Amino acid sequence: MYMRIERIESFIRRKVREAGARGVVVGLSGGVDSAVVAAVCTRALGRSKVTALILPESETASRRNIDDAKKLAKSLGIRCNRVDFSPVYDEFRKILPPFSERALIPNGNLKARIRMCILYYFANRRKLLVAGTGNRSEIMMGYFTRYGDGGVDFLPIGGLYKTEVKRLAQQLGIPRWIIDKKPSPGLWRGQTAEEELGIDYKKLDKILAGIGRKSDARLAEEMGLKEKAISGIRERIKLMRFKCEMPEVGR
Repeated sequence: MYMRIERIESFIRRKVREAGARGVVVGLSGGVDSAVVAAVCTRALGRSKVTALILPESETASRRNIDDAKKLAKSLGIRCNRVDFSPVYDEFRKILPPFSERALIPNGNLKARIRMCILYYFANRRKLLVAGTGNRSEIMMGYFTRYGDGGVDFLPIGGLYKTEVKRLAQQLGIPRWIIDKKPSPGLWRGQTAEEELGIDYKKLDKILAGIGRKSDARLAEEMGLKEKAISGIRERIKLMRFKCEMPEVGR
């Protein structure tokens, strides 16, 4: 795992150097993915070149997550800004004719895209790159908002499955209470990643790792699942692939 940390750090330094940037900005949520990204960026670049942004919104903000993000930034010694974007989201509520409080996914995606705008404002003003916090499990499943948390300059942990991110977090000394939190994008109250995905990350990661090498029947047998569950994951990967691609150009 230490070799993996070194490769990620080298990747971060290369991306910043190639862009002629002064460092990176990271959206710090209080969860394990953003904690790991902030930590490896700090190791790779030094404290002065990493800026963390805490981006709460009153409807979904968790005091615990905000406090955890602040404590982590302080422990890493990196500058940290808190930007409450509730007034911006409230303005969208007022001006969008079809707005509905019950539209959880469109509203959640809107929040993710507002966060992206704030991150890029800081990046543009300070000549930084936006370091994304997505992991391989969620990228493969398309479990992110296009032009929201998927709108980044590079993905330091995008090659790691969620379970690998947790192991890396332990190596980096990330607090246990952050590692053990239920993963959630935090776009509406009560939202959890595993509930939305319909499977826990331990099982999902084993399936994703084997899906290119084993048949659905073999994976289903090994995981104690129905073959339909495996084929459903395989189909979702195909359907969500467009999220990771540039828009197709008509000819």
